Amino acid sequence: MRVLGIDPGLTRCGIGVVERTGAGKLALVECGVVRTSADSPLETRLLLLEEEISRWIDRVSPDVIAIERVFSQLNVRTAMATGQAAGVAILLAAKSGIPIAHHTPSEVKAAVSGSGRADKKQVATMVVRILELDEAPKPVDTTDALALAICHHWRGANVSRLKSATSREKSRVAALKRLKNVR
Repeated sequence: MRVLGIDPGLTRCGIGVVERTGAGKLALVECGVVRTSADSPLETRLLLLEEEISRWIDRVSPDVIAIERVFSQLNVRTAMATGQAAGVAILLAAKSGIPIAHHTPSEVKAAVSGSGRADKKQVATMVVRILELDEAPKPVDTTDALALAICHHWRGANVSRLKSATSREKSRVAALKRLKNVR
């Protein structure tokens, strides 16, 4: 499975692709950052994000896109910009027919480092260890995107299996109820 992790941001949008190589091992495929100028109009910045993320999707053919869930921050302006960048990624995933997953920053930190309160340096250190890199990719937005992809590999698959099992059970119960009503 190949996961495209996106750490949404309007000025810097981190992108990281991680793939399962078998036996529970994960490997870095590619990572980078999309930058837009704070001096450019919003619509130009969103268009650039759309173009670049679209290129990434076409180039790396992800099975799923993991996006950091936007949460309320003290700085409303930053939260709005993050939400706009996340919206572009969500729309592109939908247009491409690629499933999306949202993970909160705490979920990502806990999955990668074992603590939902880990700082960026601890997360970066664990990304380096997990992916067996020589050093943490720069800027930190790229490392955060890789952490999102790792989180989805470890948590997302279990969540998907749970949803699937729940859905099958609901279908089974509904079929039994219909059968009971027929008699």
